[in-house]
Amino acid sequence: MADIETLAKQSEKRKAEIANLDSLGLKSLYDDELIKSYQDSLYELRKDGINKILDLKQKIAAAKKNKMLDYDVKAKMIEEYSNSILDAKKVQNENAAIDKEITKAAISYANVISKKYISEIDAIQDSEIAKIKAAYFENVQKIKSDAEKKIAEAKNDMDKETASYELKSALFDAKNRMQTEVGRCKDAKRQAFTDHVQINRNLRNGNSNIIEDTQLNFKNYVNNFKLSKFLLDNGLYLAILLFFIICIAIAPSTGAGNLLTISNIFSILEQSSTRMFYALGVAGLILLAGTDLSVGRMVAIGSVITGLILHPGVNIVKFFNMGPWDFTALPTGVRIAMALILSIVCCTFFCAFAGFFTAKLKIHPFVSTLATQLVIYGLLFFGTTGTPVGSIDADIKDLIGGRWQLTPYISFPKLIIPAIIAIIVAWFIWNKTTFGKNMYAVGGNAEAASVSGISVFWVTMGVFIMAGIFYGCGAFLEAFRANASAGTGQGFEMDAIAACVVGGISFNGGIGKIGGAAIGVIIFTSLTYCLTFLKIDTNLQFVIKGLIIIAAVALDSIKYLKRK
Repeated sequence: MADIETLAKQSEKRKAEIANLDSLGLKSLYDDELIKSYQDSLYELRKDGINKILDLKQKIAAAKKNKMLDYDVKAKMIEEYSNSILDAKKVQNENAAIDKEITKAAISYANVISKKYISEIDAIQDSEIAKIKAAYFENVQKIKSDAEKKIAEAKNDMDKETASYELKSALFDAKNRMQTEVGRCKDAKRQAFTDHVQINRNLRNGNSNIIEDTQLNFKNYVNNFKLSKFLLDNGLYLAILLFFIICIAIAPSTGAGNLLTISNIFSILEQSSTRMFYALGVAGLILLAGTDLSVGRMVAIGSVITGLILHPGVNIVKFFNMGPWDFTALPTGVRIAMALILSIVCCTFFCAFAGFFTAKLKIHPFVSTLATQLVIYGLLFFGTTGTPVGSIDADIKDLIGGRWQLTPYISFPKLIIPAIIAIIVAWFIWNKTTFGKNMYAVGGNAEAASVSGISVFWVTMGVFIMAGIFYGCGAFLEAFRANASAGTGQGFEMDAIAACVVGGISFNGGIGKIGGAAIGVIIFTSLTYCLTFLKIDTNLQFVIKGLIIIAAVALDSIKYLKRK
């Protein structure tokens, strides 16, 4: 192992040489001798320290999972590994200072040589790309010239058609060759920067750097960028963004006032908050290539239950001729907990009811949730005769659904907080749990998932139950925004489904992200708010929403066909 002083001297000398070199003469950054020396030195420092600790931790994890080992043997092995880890930590602590010093010097040197090497490769490949494109344009002119001669010499229409077809084929082949050759040059440029990032990671013992990772992701994006793919993936968002810009620009001239204010933004987010729960619930079913038409009725039943329990004084509503009730004698906390739990239980029960027929009997969710919707609708209207349950106790409404006054003119809606929590929980389930991975697997290909050992039945049931929990929470909060009745939530399923589709969750299954669903909700709520703000007729709003939905589904279908 070279000592740090020798490496430092070699590094400074090499840096001075690099500044005056026209070319490094390296085929790869890994060929640089000084980088190899730094890597060897750091390996020697770490092999009995941090590297040994990582290796021993893996052995402990493997031993714990090994069912073939006796309990005593396993315990002894783990104890030995744990003692070895303590020894390795001592070595790590002893070498920590010099490790840090060498790593810093090594990365400093690696950055200098990498900058020179990457600049060199970029210049070479850019020159090569220019030659390739020039040769391509020259070839195109020759192909066209030859084709024009053939067409002019053609004796009949069939010969002309043949010559035209050959022209198109030759142009297509020439373009493909050019793109392939340019792609190789871009790959060489990308590889040079990737090597730089990877070398620095190795020098840091596998630790990444956010700046390097961002630069690498940006370069990869630029090198792989295709305008057609970009427009296919983001065309709808760009169109909606343009629409919002137009609305913001024309709002003052219509007399509606300034649309882009903090107050309006908070109002949009407040309206989005309860709808977020419905979208997060239905998103899982769409991920399984299904849907849910019962969302609106779930909202109604949960809201009615919440309104009955949190109503101040005696309720005016009887449920199946039972009641009226007065829950005000109960402590406030008990009433809130009871309302939330019963809302979740009822929504989860009906979701599980629909889910069972889908999971067990393979009935499409469209049918099972439509049937569930009708059942709930009938029970609610028959049970309450359609009478609104009235308002919620003012103190409770302010506690959960009120606002915090930030300034004399700006207040922050409390309902935004539970919506944010719901997004975080859903994201964690989708991305950090085995159940979430199984959801993607079943949605992508249920048969393949079943063969790989995943229970399609329980994953499907789990998604329905998870949806019911989200619906129950959303329905509970919905009661704080309006007087609940059997008609509450009418049409909410369409907004929830549309938000998911606009957010990129594919009806073809297995594709989508929770972030997309959340953005879709905000986009759709913002759209409705903007149209209402500009006093656009409600009927025309339905037309605009319908066009956005069909555009989103059409783009999704095109992307799906391209993937196939």
